[in-house]
Amino acid sequence: MATGSSTSKRGFASMDGDRQREIASKGGKSVPAEKRSFSQDRELASEAGRKGGQASGSTRSNQE
Repeated sequence: MATGSSTSKRGFASMDGDRQREIASKGGKSVPAEKRSFSQDRELASEAGRKGGQASGSTRSNQE
């Protein structure tokens, strides 16, 4: 019985846009920069991205 206009006052999606932006802007700020390995090492981030792409692509090709 889901409709496009929900009257629920719960959840992130029902908040006003300013409040959503305020909460979203806090993402990642709780971890100090020196602990964020990808922000310090671009090669590590690049390698992780490749591994993720290979993993998701391999399951897709097995399903066909």
